[in-house]
Amino acid sequence: MKFIVHKRRTAPAVIIVALIDVLIVLVIFLLVTTTFKQQPSLKLTLPESTQALKSGANEDAPLVVSIDERGGYRYGIDNTPETLPQLRSQLLIAAEKARASGKEIKLAVRADKQAPWGRIVDVMDLAKQANIKLMSAYTKEAGTR
Repeated sequence: MKFIVHKRRTAPAVIIVALIDVLIVLVIFLLVTTTFKQQPSLKLTLPESTQALKSGANEDAPLVVSIDERGGYRYGIDNTPETLPQLRSQLLIAAEKARASGKEIKLAVRADKQAPWGRIVDVMDLAKQANIKLMSAYTKEAGTR
């Protein structure tokens, strides 16, 4: 009688190190070829103006105070949320620094079309307290989206 001896097959081995190398190459490729789109963190619907002026490239950048449609204050180009007393202290500090360096400080209000008018007046009052004489408002040209 002849017995058949079956050899057990060994399970195929997956080489993890090679897979990790391939994944690292893919991740590096995706990081290098990806472009990042910078989007504003605060979306505002600006009012239209037919007399909108474009500021020159050689001018100093103004301080920016944004007011959203619910009346929340945001300060600076990074849109840091602020309360009214915090905004007052930020404007006073910025105005003091500008006076020390001998520059004229400008304030630009970027308010949503639906923002409460009282909030805009509050920012104007704060600018007057900080002795900021040059104020402007962001608008968009008539007919643009």
